[in-house]
Amino acid sequence: MTMSLPRQTASSGGPQPPRVEDRSHRIRRRALTLLIIVLLIGVPAGYLVISANQSRDSGKNKEAKYAATGLTPTYPAKVQRRLYQVPIPHPADRVASYETNNWKTSRLYVQFRTTQAGLDTFLEAMGVNRGDLEKGDLTINARDQQITGWTFTGPGPWWGLTHRQKNPAPTQDVVVNMSDPVLPMVYVVSRTVP
Repeated sequence: MTMSLPRQTASSGGPQPPRVEDRSHRIRRRALTLLIIVLLIGVPAGYLVISANQSRDSGKNKEAKYAATGLTPTYPAKVQRRLYQVPIPHPADRVASYETNNWKTSRLYVQFRTTQAGLDTFLEAMGVNRGDLEKGDLTINARDQQITGWTFTGPGPWWGLTHRQKNPAPTQDVVVNMSDPVLPMVYVVSRTVP
């Protein structure tokens, strides 16, 4: 006995003729396809270009920062100010900084000009006050002056102090030029032993 398979019946309407796409539908379909291609390829490619430029610029900035061999007209980073305990007051201008590190001692050199109130704020944030400054005491040594290019020979009066702290807290040498009593110029060398 053989089994017979059921036959498929032809659809009642017969084979459908292919639909003819009109011109406006074809233009819309192609435009949508083009838009999808642009979004799938163009957006990531644009992102890569922007990211590469930012990365290159960041590398150049870091290279310039670490290639510096003296004071550069920039604020020290917040982490540097916190580590070396050099709180730059507001307002301050003519700010410049430079950091050196070796196996024995790390130093942050900072200079800025501020107001009388800014000087008091700076000193108090360090844990000292204006009464601790001594007239004519140039506490920043010749080696540190040579590294920064500072010369304390101009018109004064010059005031200075050394703020010693127990390791690992930094020790700060501060010199203040009061030739302009309204806007004193402050020079700081903060050193820490790792």
